[in-house]
Amino acid sequence: MAEQISFVDYLVLDPEPRLVAHECDSCSARFFDHRNACASCGSTSFHDAEIATTGEVRAFTIVSLAAPGVPVPFAAAVVDCGGTSVRANLLNVPPDPEHISLGMKVRLATTVVGVDSAGTEAIGFGFEPLEGTTNGQ
Repeated sequence: MAEQISFVDYLVLDPEPRLVAHECDSCSARFFDHRNACASCGSTSFHDAEIATTGEVRAFTIVSLAAPGVPVPFAAAVVDCGGTSVRANLLNVPPDPEHISLGMKVRLATTVVGVDSAGTEAIGFGFEPLEGTTNGQ
């Protein structure tokens, strides 16, 4: 198996893929990027918080125009993972409203987003439908 590295710092690959946010010690706001201070309360103290690997689609859009080299169409979504909003693409589902719906149950999924000259794979993430959950079922 090729060596794999995470494309973003907050995607942890081992032992199982999961997202880890920085949670404010004062107000519990969560952020995926590095913060010097909390945008909600100004506190400067954070700890790591694992994010649920399943969730529900709260909003989505079908992207049909993108930068050169980016395949379209694709579905971008906001997923509620146990109270934490995560923005990601939907994977392994046709990008149309016939197959995607608000409230659809999804789970974290990983995908290879690039490979360097040494064969190291950069791993990104998105969400894929749980079995039998398209159209809110």
